[in-house]
Amino acid sequence: MTKIKKSFLERLTGARTIEEDAYISERTISPSVSMYGEDEEIEMEREIATHSTPNRFSREMREENQSNDLENNEGQLTIDVYQTDNDIVIKSTIAGVKPEDLDVSINNDMLTIRGERKNDEQVIEENYYYQECYWGSFSRSVILPIDVVADKIEASMKNGILTVRMPKADSNKSKKIQVRGF
Repeated sequence: MTKIKKSFLERLTGARTIEEDAYISERTISPSVSMYGEDEEIEMEREIATHSTPNRFSREMREENQSNDLENNEGQLTIDVYQTDNDIVIKSTIAGVKPEDLDVSINNDMLTIRGERKNDEQVIEENYYYQECYWGSFSRSVILPIDVVADKIEASMKNGILTVRMPKADSNKSKKIQVRGF
């Protein structure tokens, strides 16, 4: 038995390539109850197997994915949120975006990061083998776990990583409130 070398993407994600014939033979070996006839089931399995790898996508599936993308026209950032003794820190990888093209704002207890990643190169859809990078506007809103001092929030970007540091509000400090009589 020859060992097939995995692609970079398969090694990175742990995914595996499913060949059409292997997929169909796996499914037909294990019996299952189906409301479809045998020929219809094999045809559906063949259709699924045909679309199991990115370079086998049919035009219809690509167009369906594009229409779904148009409905949800904003990408969502991945973030890390953690605390230090004095700060709440949010980090996000935002490659390909200039710091001046980012909008970081806070409203009550919600921090919002917005921006747009522009693709400098126009590529015809049929020329893609894989298209996994997101190009276009993106945003992410985070409800903060504790109160922060909004006037002292600092945001910086280094090597494509956005870091937002928010000083914690001193909630242990008690404040005496004078009661006025009318």
